[in-house]
Amino acid sequence: MKKVKVYVTLRESVLDPQGSAVMGSLHKMGYGEVEDVRIGKYLELVISDSERDVDALVNELCHRLLANTVIEDYRYEIEEVVSQ
Repeated sequence: MKKVKVYVTLRESVLDPQGSAVMGSLHKMGYGEVEDVRIGKYLELVISDSERDVDALVNELCHRLLANTVIEDYRYEIEEVVSQ
């Protein structure tokens, strides 16, 4: 079994109004040293062992559902789950 950690973020060229709002709030709270905030998504998937290539499967999932690849980038990490 594999655990896949997927990180989805807006592309650098896409404005992030939610991140800007958080940054404005942080500045108002006295955290002026924060220079930029970008908001994203974090997902964890547990994938059972199969004949399918895990990289191909995760890329397919991200392209079809988990990320809007027109405006978002994604990256992922795959870990082996050790049964106890």
